[in-house]
Amino acid sequence: MSQTQESTKTIVLDRDGVINKDSPNYIKSHEEWIPIPGSLEAISSLHQAGFYILIATNQSGLARGLFDEFELAKMHHKLCSMVEEEGGFVSGIFYCPHSADDECECRKPNTGMLIQAENELGVSLDGSPFVGDSLKDLQAATAHGMRPILVRTGNGSATEQQIDGTNLSHVSIYDDLQQAVVDILTEES
Repeated sequence: MSQTQESTKTIVLDRDGVINKDSPNYIKSHEEWIPIPGSLEAISSLHQAGFYILIATNQSGLARGLFDEFELAKMHHKLCSMVEEEGGFVSGIFYCPHSADDECECRKPNTGMLIQAENELGVSLDGSPFVGDSLKDLQAATAHGMRPILVRTGNGSATEQQIDGTNLSHVSIYDDLQQAVVDILTEES
């Protein structure tokens, strides 16, 4: 199942803490990659509503030597396969392999992955929703002219406390991806 280039609706999702359970010790293997209940169904609902689903994820565990590109590919294969089993489709996964010390352009809160996604897929992310659980996700979304959405899963509850009273206090906040998607799809109809 694939999605045609005619689709104009696009959403960007962070991975760890939004789609799958996160760990302070990093997700280092496909066995450790466990979806958050309802997240795969939410992605399927988005796909069936005509959205391109893009994932933008910082994966500094690569730079730290905690896992390699092959293991990361196995994690992403598992994610995509499980989404497809639910009737959905992930149009692209973009990741930053660098550590924060590398000062690269792709690591969120920088927007390099978002620019790469636009260039590779020929879409504009301007005004599109970006669902994340960290301050870096919200900052990247805002810097790229996207609509930042926070979920309380993963690091989201702690992030919610960080943004209170900041210029990000207007961000929509949901308990999880499934709840956010219900609202996004309601707005679309």
